[in-house]
Amino acid sequence: MPRGDRRNASRYWCDPHLRGLSLLHADFTDHEYRPHSHEAFVVAVTERGGAMIKTRGRVEAAHPAALFAFNPVEPQSASTGRGSGWRYRAFYLTRSAIANLARGLGVERVPHFSGNVFDDADLIEDFLSLHRTLDDGHDLLQANQLMVDTFGRLFARHGRGGGRIDTAPEDRAICLRVIDLMRARYAEPLRLEDLAAAAGMTIFQLIGLFKRTVGLTPHLYLTQVRLNRACHHLRRGMPIAEVATASGFYDQSAFTNHFRRSYGITPLQFAAAVRD
Repeated sequence: MPRGDRRNASRYWCDPHLRGLSLLHADFTDHEYRPHSHEAFVVAVTERGGAMIKTRGRVEAAHPAALFAFNPVEPQSASTGRGSGWRYRAFYLTRSAIANLARGLGVERVPHFSGNVFDDADLIEDFLSLHRTLDDGHDLLQANQLMVDTFGRLFARHGRGGGRIDTAPEDRAICLRVIDLMRARYAEPLRLEDLAAAAGMTIFQLIGLFKRTVGLTPHLYLTQVRLNRACHHLRRGMPIAEVATASGFYDQSAFTNHFRRSYGITPLQFAAAVRD
């Protein structure tokens, strides 16, 4: 397991047999995840210790009796505080991966999770077992069976309907216009004034729009766009210093700090996992 320092360790890797699935095994003594989101469906289960996770304006405790599930692009943050540390395992499924899994289960639409934390002891144990089986990598039949069964029961017990809860059409349309600008010009030194002008709003109104619509400030959302592009470049073997520049970060140090704060690993660890 690669080490970030003497106290904290984490391992991130992509399963080569289940395309679109990535895994994280983290053991933190003291760590803080700044507000961020993933373009993936996330399930996390705690092995030891715990943390406080903030999402949807609420603070929930992560501990061995709690299973966490996050919809794609759902904002979240977490902190271990100064307690007993936090050892946990997490699954990241891209939109296409979770859609493929849903089709395999005979589900027409990917469920939306109206809550983030579930007290479900046998599911927690089965997700831990699934993660360890995938980590071991020796029994693909067992891994696939556990994958379908465990996620199938998660959907059946806790899924609600399909898709994300809609926001007001006017807000959604304006927000998408700004997001399109971010995705087109993420490598440039964009200013809040540029984004507000694209929305036809003041900066204050723009910040309120993003908090109301996507749950992140414009700055944090742009950082996520840049981090997602950075992951794209890292998967293709681009040197980290070049990734930082190509993704719109001020320098390699800033890029590394943002990456670790959001994902709990460094760009170097991520690149090594993808390369392996």
